[in-house]
Amino acid sequence: MLLKRGPFKSPSYAAFGYSLQNPRLIRRQNYNNIVSCDFSSQARKAKLYLVKSEATGEARCKPKRVNGEPSLADRLRLGSLTEDGLSYKEKFIVRCYEVGVNKTATVQTVANLLQEACCNHFALAFQIYDGFPITHTMRKLNLIWVIARMHIEIYKYPTWKDVVEIESWYQSEGRSNTRYRGDWILKNCVTDEVIGRGTSKWVMINQETRRLQKVNDDVRGELAIHSPKTPRLAFPEENNASLKKMPKINERIQYSKLGLVPRQTDLDMNQHVNNVTYIGWILESMPSEIIRSHELQTITLDFRRECQRNDIVDSLTSSHEMMMDDTVLEHHQYITNNGSPNECLEFVHLLRLSSNGYEINRGSTVWRKKLHN
Repeated sequence: MLLKRGPFKSPSYAAFGYSLQNPRLIRRQNYNNIVSCDFSSQARKAKLYLVKSEATGEARCKPKRVNGEPSLADRLRLGSLTEDGLSYKEKFIVRCYEVGVNKTATVQTVANLLQEACCNHFALAFQIYDGFPITHTMRKLNLIWVIARMHIEIYKYPTWKDVVEIESWYQSEGRSNTRYRGDWILKNCVTDEVIGRGTSKWVMINQETRRLQKVNDDVRGELAIHSPKTPRLAFPEENNASLKKMPKINERIQYSKLGLVPRQTDLDMNQHVNNVTYIGWILESMPSEIIRSHELQTITLDFRRECQRNDIVDSLTSSHEMMMDDTVLEHHQYITNNGSPNECLEFVHLLRLSSNGYEINRGSTVWRKKLHN
């Protein structure tokens, strides 16, 4: 396990909490047709108000502002909590600036949409409207979430003008008092086909001391209100790819891109490099012939150290396994939508600081052959 005592370093922050606590839920409906939910003593102060939506069959959370009405963005957003309040669904239109040369969304677009859904989920659930959404107790204690791992699988890329729906939920990671996970399901809104899935792991740190923090009972109680009461995983399959240990890159690097510098647009609200930027840096060292003939199917990132705006980064890539002549890439097979097998290639990646060689990120990718170039 990478995390040790002492300052924790991570590239980006986000406010996603996950818990499997099981507060007792008592639902009461008043004369305004609003459901009021009372919970255990840990979360009694936090109340969830759900307004029934006859049109969609879901319940839309009614945001409450201390200093006024919900913003225009709050009213226009195509997202809502599900009826039980334990997950969040939001629809997105794929814009022209979010697609590549073949009019399909880029992997960075997918990752950004997943992150956007998570932020909106947490903001709506806890009615936070200024800055990264965190629980009220976390704000009082100056605590934030940092991402430790992210795994995304894309089965079919959406195209320009497609409407996709992302479901987001969060829960505790095992019996740990420090780790939580966020999961996503990505669907095509027209066909209702699952076109992607994702999962992520997060830890809590003190924003000033940078030290890892355990989740106290107050925060755990707040998070429990909107967490599934039994484990729910985006990847429930046994021995699925999201559980694989990150391989160490071979010392004999095959491909590299040196001297990458964070741009101003790569920085997030906290002046650190956004985690989606790391995907782009990894792709910088991929061989161009692979990118032309294959498309990214799976990406896994382990975040090791935060990257500052003035850092210079090297991107290194090698095939997952090399044969005796060091030229043959590892091959996998997967089944396409029409039932035919297709070969895949797997690579391992390393992002490190140019100045001292410290690891920033380890990654792995799986590429499937394009059906149409």
